[in-house]
Formats: sequence, C-alpha cells, structure tokens
Amino acid sequence: MSKAFVRESEVDEDEELVEVQSFPGFKNYMTPAGHRALREEFERLVKVERPQLVETVAWAASNGDRSENGDYIYGKRRLREIDRRLRYLTKRLESAVVVDPREQTQTDRVFFGATVTVRDLDTETEETWQIVGVDEADAGKGKVSWIAPLARGLLKAELGEVVRIPTPGGVRELEIVDIRYEASS
Repeated sequence: MSKAFVRESEVDEDEELVEVQSFPGFKNYMTPAGHRALREEFERLVKVERPQLVETVAWAASNGDRSENGDYIYGKRRLREIDRRLRYLTKRLESAVVVDPREQTQTDRVFFGATVTVRDLDTETEETWQIVGVDEADAGKGKVSWIAPLARGLLKAELGEVVRIPTPGGVRELEIVDIRYEASS
C-alpha cells in the first residue's frame, strides 16, 4: 500500500481545533475548576510525561536503526501529540476569562457558572445542568457548554420561567425550578 494512504499528517492540527472552539466574538469563559484542570494537565505534560518520553526516545535512538525501531517511532509520534496538546492548552489558558460562579450577585437568573435544575413539562422529569466553558463541557457529568443550545436557551432566564429549547426531537419546554451558584468540581 502506498505511504500516501497510511502516513499520518504532520499538519498542525491544534490550529484547527482552536479555530473550531474559539468562535469569533466569543470569549473563552471557564470556571476556576476548569481553568485549574487545564493548568494541571499542562503542568503534568511539561513536567512528567514529556521528559520521560524524551528520555525513552533518546534511548531508542541510541539503539541504532531508527527505521524499524518501534520505541523510537512511537515515541516521536507521541512527542508530536504532546507538543500539539501543549500548544493548544497554552492558547486556551492565555485566552481564558475565569468566572467564579460564587461571585454572582443576581442569583435569581441563569448566568455562566449556574447550576440549573429544570423540569421537562412533557415528561415531568427533572435534570440538573451546570453551565460551564467549552473546554469543561461533559454531558455525562451534567456540565454543558455555555454556547450549547440548551445553555443558550437557559441563559438570562429567571427562576420559575418556562423556556423553549429546540432539539432534534422537537421543541422541549423546560421550567426552571432551581438556580444555584456554587464552586464546580
């Protein structure tokens, strides 16, 4: 098979990721916990993973023929991945606007960082979501990005208000039953 079909691209993919997640005109809001998580990942990559990998690659390079040296080939590839991630994290941390939800004064409305409990008026089920930054979003943990349709529908709504959220399955009507501003985990 031709190498053209199997060779991995060495194009700077983090540039593409940053453009996708840094929408023009939008700020890179994040909670203190999200900022701390990115900073910890950056520190771990710089102080632990990358130095260990550089040592492994240097050892593998000293073994001779690099063309069939799995440790060397894998190590160089992983180094590129780590360097790409470090550039991405650097850009995201530099552009971060950290917003502490506990400092919110208008607690009867939904703003960034709020933990919102809603009741679906069709099914009478309740869901709780925290509105967080793009890099922190994790639906499995109840964290939704502030630019997601759900969050955008909830932002600036008041306690007791019914909001209409368009979804692929149709419009959902959600009543806001609780708004909390607390430290995220």
